Amino acid sequence: MSILVRDAERQDVPTLVRLRLANAERHVELDPTIYRVPDAEVVHRHFEEVLAADSEALIMVAELSGDVVGMAEVIVLADPPAHQILAARRAAEIHTVVLDGHRGEGVGSALVIAAERAAAERGVSILYAGIFAPNRGAVRFYSSAGFGPRGILLSKEQGPPAD
Repeated sequence: MSILVRDAERQDVPTLVRLRLANAERHVELDPTIYRVPDAEVVHRHFEEVLAADSEALIMVAELSGDVVGMAEVIVLADPPAHQILAARRAAEIHTVVLDGHRGEGVGSALVIAAERAAAERGVSILYAGIFAPNRGAVRFYSSAGFGPRGILLSKEQGPPAD
């Protein structure tokens, strides 16, 4: 089966919403304290706005036999401000979703390759795939696509301020 990767179009919005919500449900199963299922209407509005606007965001979809079975969203990040120590490099986050029944068929890899190419055409020199620790499958997937550690993101849960 041949995988077609193309830019998302406005008529893809309902499918993009379905992909985002399916991905959210899978993540909530991993850890409901980190992830949530967003409101479908809010997700719908997001994709409508991104695809209608002259946005820096890039959304690609993967089709198998005419059905959209995956997506990659690339979100270009702002350059570090001049007062910070990070070197200015055009960077972006990548988020990839493949429907459960189509994992292991090369869909995710095709999406990442196409997204890397499209991001490079827009001057992006580094892609980040932010993954929380419970998502070992995503770590394996992005590692197999050539992504590697670039530091450690530490976090600390905070309670409400003390009176």
